[in-house]
Amino acid sequence: MTSTNPPPTASLVEQLATELKARGQFLATAESCTGGLIASACTELSGSSDWFERGFVTYSNAAKSELLGVPAALIEEHGAVSEAVARAMAAGAVVNAHAHWSVAVTGIAGPTGGSADKPVGTVWFGWATPEGVSTEHQRFDGDRAAVRQAAVRHALAGLLQRLR
Repeated sequence: MTSTNPPPTASLVEQLATELKARGQFLATAESCTGGLIASACTELSGSSDWFERGFVTYSNAAKSELLGVPAALIEEHGAVSEAVARAMAAGAVVNAHAHWSVAVTGIAGPTGGSADKPVGTVWFGWATPEGVSTEHQRFDGDRAAVRQAAVRHALAGLLQRLR
């Protein structure tokens, strides 16, 4: 499945900032394949400290466990790129950042690392909201940079959708 193209990143961040500031709530990010690009996009906007709490870059499995509390057994059983791990990352980010909302991303940006079951471009997303955690998976086309940028936009668009 290939995602539709969400609005430009800066527009998504501005809308997100408006929604979160109006609620007096904070966002945390938990990123693997995007390597901090979501947090970077959020903090590009002046005044982001009013709504952005922190970002976790948990590229290794050990970091996912140590910083977000993702059980190592969960990673071993399902793999780092999985619904279960995306869900645990999102939940762990909210708890460990004391935030109201989080978005988590774990995937295979390529060009290596893909398999028949999880080809390059496979990305799992987790969104923790006050109502609970939801997940989704997408498959993006393109080179490493394109997959990562598409994942950033999709993560932000999904968060904005859940805020509204």
